[in-house]
Amino acid sequence: MTVADMSQHSAQILWESDPSDNRTLAALRADPTVTVLDHSQSLRHQHQRAMPTTGEETSQDTAPLPWVHFPWRRAVTRLLGPVAHRNLRLDRNRNKITRAEQDHLGTLKIGVVGLSVGHAIAHTLVLEGLCGTLRLADFDTIELSNLNRIPASVLDIGVNKAVVVARRIAELDPYLPVEVFTDGLTDDNLATFFDGLDLVIEECDSLDIKLKVRLEARRRGIPVLMETSDRGLFDVERFDQDSTRPLFHGLLGDVDPNSLKGLSTRDKAPHVMRILEAVDLSGRMAASMVEIDRTLNTWPQLGGDVQLGAATVAAAVRRFGRGDELPSGRIRIDLDQQLQSLAAPKTQAQHAPGSVTTLAEDLPNTPEEAVVQAIRLAPSGGNIQPWRIRQTVDAVQIDLDPARTSAMDIGFRGSYVSIGAATFNARIALAAHDQHGEVCFSDPTPDNRLAATVTTRPGPEPKLSTMYSAMRHRISNRNIGRRRALSPLIQDALRAAAQSEGAHLRLLTEQDQLIAAAQILAASDRIRYLTPLLHSQMMSELKWPGIDRLESGIDVRTLGLDEADLAKLRVAERADVMALLRDWDGGQALGDNTRDRVVGSSAFAVVTVDGNSPADYLRGGAAMQRVWITAQCHDLGIAPISPVFLYAQSAAELAEASAPFAAELGELQHQFASLIGTGPGESVVLAMRVTHDAGTTPRSERLPRELVMADNAVNTENGAEEKLD
Repeated sequence: MTVADMSQHSAQILWESDPSDNRTLAALRADPTVTVLDHSQSLRHQHQRAMPTTGEETSQDTAPLPWVHFPWRRAVTRLLGPVAHRNLRLDRNRNKITRAEQDHLGTLKIGVVGLSVGHAIAHTLVLEGLCGTLRLADFDTIELSNLNRIPASVLDIGVNKAVVVARRIAELDPYLPVEVFTDGLTDDNLATFFDGLDLVIEECDSLDIKLKVRLEARRRGIPVLMETSDRGLFDVERFDQDSTRPLFHGLLGDVDPNSLKGLSTRDKAPHVMRILEAVDLSGRMAASMVEIDRTLNTWPQLGGDVQLGAATVAAAVRRFGRGDELPSGRIRIDLDQQLQSLAAPKTQAQHAPGSVTTLAEDLPNTPEEAVVQAIRLAPSGGNIQPWRIRQTVDAVQIDLDPARTSAMDIGFRGSYVSIGAATFNARIALAAHDQHGEVCFSDPTPDNRLAATVTTRPGPEPKLSTMYSAMRHRISNRNIGRRRALSPLIQDALRAAAQSEGAHLRLLTEQDQLIAAAQILAASDRIRYLTPLLHSQMMSELKWPGIDRLESGIDVRTLGLDEADLAKLRVAERADVMALLRDWDGGQALGDNTRDRVVGSSAFAVVTVDGNSPADYLRGGAAMQRVWITAQCHDLGIAPISPVFLYAQSAAELAEASAPFAAELGELQHQFASLIGTGPGESVVLAMRVTHDAGTTPRSERLPRELVMADNAVNTENGAEEKLD
């Protein structure tokens, strides 16, 4: 039967606005033996700080606050209302359990039979907010020998076990409905106990009740969980999925429950060992079974094992409530076995400061070598180096390698920009050797190959030759640097650099402009992280010294991150983490690094061109490179920033980049165009963050020469052929 006197285990909720409650409250306050506590000010403050609160929290949850009377404590305290109390108490569950999941779990009706091991389980379920109604059944009372595993006290000796649990739960959440069956489960109350339950957790000692619980659960299609603390044994029987499955996975055989009633511990042992599979018992438990009725009264249990079991059951209930896979079966979570496998964690390679790659340090001996080196030093998105180089006596041809691309390189436009930058580098290298380079572009072939040819002509180019050293040592400087106003002289020089190559330069220098740009770029970064393909490709571009080959991709030492940020990056690498953030519509912090750095920049520079053909982007790439090198000549740090929408020219291309976020990307692209003031038919080539005092930084390395040189013949002056190596 259910406990008649609810005051034994149920808290009394008192509202001052109710006359009857107010009289009761006045009497309690007047009783010197009753402790009255008022934490309302602190609770209100905590509630205001919790984020976010929900619309469910009514005025009753905030003001006035109810009083709660715990008769067994002879204490009254003031608490938040029911919804606010639950939300605030479970606030630290987020996002291990999302708010939506928590709300659904809070509708489950769960029964727990047997309140020794079941005490820890019931308490843990309520700790995590995994149920909305709880039914507890146990006829037994607390004994001193129970206190090695039941978190009660000597003051609870002689009190019904279910009542002790219910009191402890009420002191956690006085609003949670808890029904107590102090006669345990009997033939008379079995149906009442099971009515409306979603899940049963069976932890009793009586074999006949264990069997009856499963028979009733199977008849009603209710799953049964059981945790047996030896070696962390845990069972799931999904009678809701299979109404014909054998009880105890068939381990006990076909047994009449009445034949198991009233057995002594010794007589139970053979049945228990069949259920637990004697061959898999721990050595200590198996040996103890031999000692029952000799040196032991019953089988031993440890408090730590019971607590582990409670955690296991709670994890299973979470999976059940979420609808995650939880098949019938059994597992063992054996901590002793796991502890035998202790080993030192795998350490990551130390990321010592790098040095500039030897590619830039080697000074070529001939113009031909200088041109090839210059092309290889050109920047490319993710340092993918999307080119093949063909060299003849009086020309060098740079072919697009369509295999070296990514989803961000929409229409190969990013690759065209890189090849355009490579042609400008080649012109500088020729100028440094008193030669002039003329560039022409071919249209893309059906297989997307495109060629840019730099033809050598005699004649000096003094302005370009002065850029040779800066070109060879140009780097992406992603250090934070320092914000300082760009002088008009430098601004003019940067704009002139773009104009001289037939492009435009937009410079954002005001703080409000930088903040606006930072918000747009941070939102784009979030989308890049949360789009599976973009995230996968971005993380594959990152190279860790001591772990990865560094000849392509971006060396993480060039990112300007400290050890704490590198540790965060390891988390950001994980696809499962990004999937959860995507499901939660979270991840706003994923753009924080970009946001902070753009806001702290001296300027934000955007190179644009008129038109959107491959030739336009190639021309824009040369302009971008000239701006970059010019900035470096003025001791400025340049860090390229590529929003996801950078090279998209249509809604279809935005969807190609990230279908789930296409609409948001379109809005961000519109905001970006409005901010920088692009006109009709004008295309963005690249955006760059400009800083002062950025300091030194390593540079990412380059592919070996033999991997980027095309296998072709060079015609010598006497007509013979000489193979390139």
